[in-house]
Amino acid sequence: MPLASIPSPSQGVWHLGVVPIRAYALCIVLGVIVAVIIGERRWRARGGAPGTIVDLAVWAVPFGLVGGRLYHVITDWQLYFGPDAPNRPIEALYIWNGGLGIWGAVALGALGVWFGCRGRGISLSAMADTVAPGIAVAQAIGRWGNYFNQELFGSPTDLPWGLEIDPDRPGTVAGVSTYHPTFLYESIWDLGLALVLIWAGRRFALRHGRVFALYVAGYTLGRFWIEGLRVDTAHHILGLRLNQWTSIILFVAAMAYFWYAGRKTGEESVGVTPEPVPDGAGAVDPAHPSDSGDEADEADGTEQSAATDPGAEAAAEGAVDPAHPSDQADEAEQDEHGDGPDRPAASPEEITPHAVSGGEKEKR
Repeated sequence: MPLASIPSPSQGVWHLGVVPIRAYALCIVLGVIVAVIIGERRWRARGGAPGTIVDLAVWAVPFGLVGGRLYHVITDWQLYFGPDAPNRPIEALYIWNGGLGIWGAVALGALGVWFGCRGRGISLSAMADTVAPGIAVAQAIGRWGNYFNQELFGSPTDLPWGLEIDPDRPGTVAGVSTYHPTFLYESIWDLGLALVLIWAGRRFALRHGRVFALYVAGYTLGRFWIEGLRVDTAHHILGLRLNQWTSIILFVAAMAYFWYAGRKTGEESVGVTPEPVPDGAGAVDPAHPSDSGDEADEADGTEQSAATDPGAEAAAEGAVDPAHPSDQADEAEQDEHGDGPDRPAASPEEITPHAVSGGEKEKR
């Protein structure tokens, strides 16, 4: 019995009424939220539009979950479809019970991001470099879900940080109570990797997907060692676990791309951001867009007429108000006969014939 150890949680599921709250799912959700926050800050610092990472997460998260589960089920199919499978086939859909392959999550998640970037005119390599550190942090947080599920632990150990595992869990050894906490090893590794990615990206001005390539190379390097400590069921090829071979292949591919992308010098698009419009310049009332547009057109037309036709202003002064045509007509007639304010008042003899004449005209 070791002198010190890390205890496992007594439960990984809590019930809020009839709704189960699973620690594994909470760790994944928290990891996604933190990754989005980190990515959003890095994207704005690069000159991208605010809110872009949040919008792209709508594409990446569902694609990533499906990809991660598919990879797990395909590589560990014997757990659900084998003759002595410990799980029912329907449980292949029970993502909350654990089982997400990071390779499938990143691959299919990248496909979802590509769909989102394509519609916005954003370079996929620029986006990959931006979100790489956040992905590493999300993995560091998500690994704690394995801790609550008491799964994916390592071989037996007497080290002071050995992880206590219940004796009835798959992969345990009779008479052994503590195992390597591989979840903790990977969590610490991922956090350190995220810091290295941020530092290297700034120090060497890495672009064109080189930060993301560095993430893949760094993660697979640590994963190869950690995978070798695990005792859970896995396929073996030439003495190595399947995920170790996957790590080797991806490490070589990532380093090859890192070298290749170093020769690229072109600009990467971060999308088109509309330029701000000055206050009051061409503003349209959102409640009456058509009226505002008509008023603007009328104002422009009036100014142009006044500028091109010197007599336009004078003609406008003689215009008749449609609301009082008779009053303005009388005024115009008075001005014509000189009955303006500067003319002396007319004598009774002058008014009477005019009034009579006007009366005769109305009878006709």
